[in-house]
Amino acid sequence: MSSEKPQGPLEQQLRQLRSIDSIDDMTERQRTVVKFLTALVSVLVAYAVIYQAGMRTLEGDDITIFHALQTVVETMTTTGYGADSPWVTPYMNLLVIWYQISGVLIGFITLRILIIPLFERAPVVLDDRLTAKDGHVVVCEYGRGKDVLLDEFEASGIDYVLVDPDKDEAIDLSNRDYQVIDGDPTKTETLQRAGVGDAALVVMDARERNASVALTAHQCNEDVRVLSLTETPDRQEALEQIGVDRVVCVPSLIGRQLAEKATATATFATAADAIGEETVVRELVVRHDGPLAGARVEDTPIVANPDLTLVGAWIDGELRLPPRSSERLSPNAVLVVVGPEAAFEAVHGENDGFRSLTTYDSVVVAGLGEAGTAVTEHFPDGVDVTTIDVDESTGADVVGNASDGPVLADAGIEDATAFVVAVDDDETALLATAVGRSMAEEIDILVRVTNAEDVAKGFDAGADYVLSERRTIARLLAAEAHREPVVHPIGQIRFARVESDEFVGQDLGEIQRSANQEWVGVGLERDGEFLTDDTVRIADGDTLVVAGTDERLRRLPGE
Repeated sequence: MSSEKPQGPLEQQLRQLRSIDSIDDMTERQRTVVKFLTALVSVLVAYAVIYQAGMRTLEGDDITIFHALQTVVETMTTTGYGADSPWVTPYMNLLVIWYQISGVLIGFITLRILIIPLFERAPVVLDDRLTAKDGHVVVCEYGRGKDVLLDEFEASGIDYVLVDPDKDEAIDLSNRDYQVIDGDPTKTETLQRAGVGDAALVVMDARERNASVALTAHQCNEDVRVLSLTETPDRQEALEQIGVDRVVCVPSLIGRQLAEKATATATFATAADAIGEETVVRELVVRHDGPLAGARVEDTPIVANPDLTLVGAWIDGELRLPPRSSERLSPNAVLVVVGPEAAFEAVHGENDGFRSLTTYDSVVVAGLGEAGTAVTEHFPDGVDVTTIDVDESTGADVVGNASDGPVLADAGIEDATAFVVAVDDDETALLATAVGRSMAEEIDILVRVTNAEDVAKGFDAGADYVLSERRTIARLLAAEAHREPVVHPIGQIRFARVESDEFVGQDLGEIQRSANQEWVGVGLERDGEFLTDDTVRIADGDTLVVAGTDERLRRLPGE
């Protein structure tokens, strides 16, 4: 074993300079260092000669050149003035002041040219910045807004390591306190550095290299779950055969969610049987330009009305069942509300903050890529769909750019009830939204954008609903990390009648507050009458009506 002492950056640089035979062998960086050191020595020698002459001529003190050089160095480095101070003549004082100022300036130049680059060139080991990991998520080559995904993970309390093949980008993210390392995720060494042996989930977004990443991950940890994001669904079977547990085609997912939002109606299959005919279920949409956009749930007229029960809400594309009272309503949030018809009329008359969700019978869809195709495939029979695309080979009904007014006119946008914008480019989507709104003021416009920051722009352009691909995928991956089911369509909310024996003595509002977001107590049936007031106390013989998803309702007794 060598006993040679480790060398620092400055020692390594000096050793390299000593080993150079000629100026031609130097790098540009080394040439700069040599020129700077030569200039610095020249300045010090010149200053010493001038100082020696000044002391002899002006101060009458004959000093050696070495004494003069020492005094100059002390003055320029502000470490002292030796035995020569104070100086009698004003010219020597001015000379020393200049030495002090130039010393500070040369110090800054030295930092910039010599010192700082040495530390910048020192290797950065991102692995040393990682905290201890166990049961975490390893994300490989994520290309859909890294900060959006990592912010979602941190907000959800999910431990993770992002493997980024771009070292500069990895360093930048690590400097912003994200858990990131650089490296090739197809290499066993890289995934081992990311702690894949102790990971619970591996997420891949490496496109052509997804298969290689999956195989490497299973070599390191055969029990780890693997999720792959793809742009097309045609590789799903192949990826599943090599051990990928879930394959998500991102454009298809976004298109399906747009279609679900466009086809959602105020009809719930189990509602009539559970609550009777006099009580209805309505979906109220928060107007993006109305007074309730940004308001807290507790400040809405729904909560203030004792005859109405807020069952759930879609806020920022995510189902809250029920929503927290302090949660703020995003523009175009959808509230699922139960109550008598007359109570809804009172709410609509109170302010212009809500609009009713409509059923679309004629829809114009812009863009027939994977997302647009998924939109058209998920519309039910009876909906008249007209498609637009710039590529004639897609079989679109109208060929052209969806941001052109004549193209939208040919597609019949002025007579349609909905306009779904599923093009791949955000700029085109925003322009198509603005043009569509200018041509049809009453139409509902639903828009898919890639960037999370373009959501607000979509609303400003005139959209009624904007779905961010990056935000949607980030939330899906967070739910997958927690092993939670992802609930998409509002139609998955089911109403059911359950036994109320264990709730006897509690009032309806108390049940709602203690449901822990598993389900919602909508009301109770007593002697043929349906009661929704949250002050009503449950008694023997009452039938409780609740709302929730299938999975949550299965946990209730009598269901």
